Amino acid sequence: MGKAKEVEARIERLEQQLSVFQKISRLMVRDLSLADTLQAVVSLVTEFTRCDVCLIYLIDNDELVLCASSNPQPVELGKVRLKLDEGLTGWVARERRMVAIPSEAYKDPRFKSFSDLPSDTFKAFLSVPVTAQNRVIGVIKVQHRQAHRHSGAEMELLTTVGEQVGCLLVLARMAPSAVEEANHVDLVIAARPSPPPAARS
Repeated sequence: MGKAKEVEARIERLEQQLSVFQKISRLMVRDLSLADTLQAVVSLVTEFTRCDVCLIYLIDNDELVLCASSNPQPVELGKVRLKLDEGLTGWVARERRMVAIPSEAYKDPRFKSFSDLPSDTFKAFLSVPVTAQNRVIGVIKVQHRQAHRHSGAEMELLTTVGEQVGCLLVLARMAPSAVEEANHVDLVIAARPSPPPAARS
């Protein structure tokens, strides 16, 4: 690939990445159910990363619960549960760190096969924490059946999407009336640090 073609491809990829962020931001301000919103997010991530499956787990006490999947099965959503001290997904939640494995993920010492999920049929994993207000509240991950070296753009996208999903979940706890009735000016002013005392001459 020539230099000009390489630059052109990189610009196109950045535009696609920006489009994903914009679409998720628009989802955040629409009046959709949380389940539909998360399903839309995994679809966007799947399209960008060209992965075989994208999953979102959310923390419930000491477990991670499957809440969205690009290949949703009614029997799985809300019922597949992983312990926080188990597997790659649990490690990401506990350590608050990304994990990217390009091939043979099942050989990683942190890997654990679960009977409810066909995880061992996937060779490549990319997982990041879902965070809100500096707390891990879940994990989003993409999986490929064949070996796949994750690009910097994919890692950056998934990290940012993990942060956006965290914001979505915080917003979902607010009733529309609370948004309308809140005095946003007071919220901003009250959060400002007090000015330092004037120096005495």
